[in-house]
Amino acid sequence: MQIAVTIFLTDETVAPTVLARELEQRGFAGLYLPEHTHIPVERTTPYPAGGELPREYGRTLDPFVALGQAAAVTERLGLGTGITLVAQHDPIGLAKQVATLDHLSGGRFTLGLGFGWNVEEAADHGVVDWRGRRDLVRDRMALMRALWSEEPVAHQGPFGSVRASLAFPKPVQKPRGPVAGPRTLVGGAAGPKLFAHIAEYADGWLPIGGRGLAESLPVLRAAWADAGRDPAALQVVPYAVLPTPGKLAHYADLGIEEVVVQLPAAGEAEVLRALDGFAAFLGA
Repeated sequence: MQIAVTIFLTDETVAPTVLARELEQRGFAGLYLPEHTHIPVERTTPYPAGGELPREYGRTLDPFVALGQAAAVTERLGLGTGITLVAQHDPIGLAKQVATLDHLSGGRFTLGLGFGWNVEEAADHGVVDWRGRRDLVRDRMALMRALWSEEPVAHQGPFGSVRASLAFPKPVQKPRGPVAGPRTLVGGAAGPKLFAHIAEYADGWLPIGGRGLAESLPVLRAAWADAGRDPAALQVVPYAVLPTPGKLAHYADLGIEEVVVQLPAAGEAEVLRALDGFAAFLGA
């Protein structure tokens, strides 16, 4: 089983270059970074985990800039977002960022995408129909796929359009069924709408914590099969996991091949100690 990590990199934590080098040298599979552009002070949306919102949420580095630094100092380390808030981006600009990072890293990028939880943050980006944001993301993914196509393709959707265009560089990773662009994993809680999105335009699921997978995986696999997707191609990557030997063995029994473990949002010394603790799981 491959072990990747996620961390809230901020202006107060270990630097991306230092962490990326350490991960590659130690044999970790990848580095996934979250995204928050800002956290409005006047916020009524509760923190999903309960309690006060941790300090790092308001200090998060831009994941694409940080992953660009990580790509420049590594050769094999996977690079991903966990997650990109697609609804908060101009899709033409985001398509360029994604393709550029995949190109410069030699095809090592995973686009982890999600729908967000912070209503106020999204509203500042013009997301006014909170309940409709999943359909907005679906349309923006279709627009980006048009720009990633080998030949110029136009897109006209309910939320945006783009003319048939010259748009280079292209992602290194080649199309896989209906999926164009880099490896794409969708985050979110289990449910029929989420699973329909995954089957339509993604390579798999990025479930936070990984609870309840024994019950939800058969439902996802059924939705995947109903969409005519290759059963062997579905990828499920539990995210922000606090690992134990028993938990990883359970994931392995479910056919899961990659897990993303959670690092503390801390300085170099504390992060390296955490990596030392995770070392026992490498190659497990």
